[in-house]
Amino acid sequence: MQLAASYRSNRELLVNLTLRELRSKYKRSFLGWTWSLVTPLATMAVYTIVFRLFFRASPPVGVHKINVFALWLECALLPWTFFSTGIMSSIGSVVGNSSLISKTYFDKRLLPGSAVLAAGYAHLIEMGVLTTILVCLTDWSALYFLPVLFVFIVILGLAAYGTGMLFGALNVYFRDVEHFMAILLMIWMYLTPIIYPLSGTGVRKYATYIKINPMTEMTNCFRAVLYYGKLPTLVDFSYFTGWSLVMLAIGWTVFSHLQNGFAEEL
Repeated sequence: MQLAASYRSNRELLVNLTLRELRSKYKRSFLGWTWSLVTPLATMAVYTIVFRLFFRASPPVGVHKINVFALWLECALLPWTFFSTGIMSSIGSVVGNSSLISKTYFDKRLLPGSAVLAAGYAHLIEMGVLTTILVCLTDWSALYFLPVLFVFIVILGLAAYGTGMLFGALNVYFRDVEHFMAILLMIWMYLTPIIYPLSGTGVRKYATYIKINPMTEMTNCFRAVLYYGKLPTLVDFSYFTGWSLVMLAIGWTVFSHLQNGFAEEL
């Protein structure tokens, strides 16, 4: 309730901060927002070549017998990119707005919030393209799950926001946090079954440990509605949602406790 009230009372400032984040993202770039499509497509191409052609990775068959590794990959890679980008942008948002913090009093929790919203805007564009491709290759069933998909995106955004607030606040006092998180997210991604199937040879024996990772449930939820054309299991959804809300609560509490000292530290 406090979260919603804070953002309602500061929605104009939040919109302006988000727009500024969006404008500065690809400022003086020739391709501009086209990079939001080029970057994930290039990443998908690299992973597809390495894991599909070299390592012969083969995902389970999806809805209407679709068996396209690139699409199976993107169904989880795009949400992960949103999550990791939202976290890293949130961490840098506080230190990057030191002059604004030192000159103006406002709710500083809006800074990581605007960073996640800007990342979410790019993510919606990417998801729109992916959904269109899936509809063309299968049928209109992918559109039936759009409301559910939007709920997953919101939940993932809350997880990124909470995690970003937590480490963004710590980064003000310990500048190594940002560099540490870049390494942690890289390791975290490879511990999540994004570029390899959980049922793959050599992975099955570690499946129990990999499923402890809440982002494993994230990949299950997104792939269920996008690639397999069905709702995720209640266990996957509950675990993913519960963890996201816990991270939001922790991040909100830590950031709220530390934000009064930001101006002095910056």
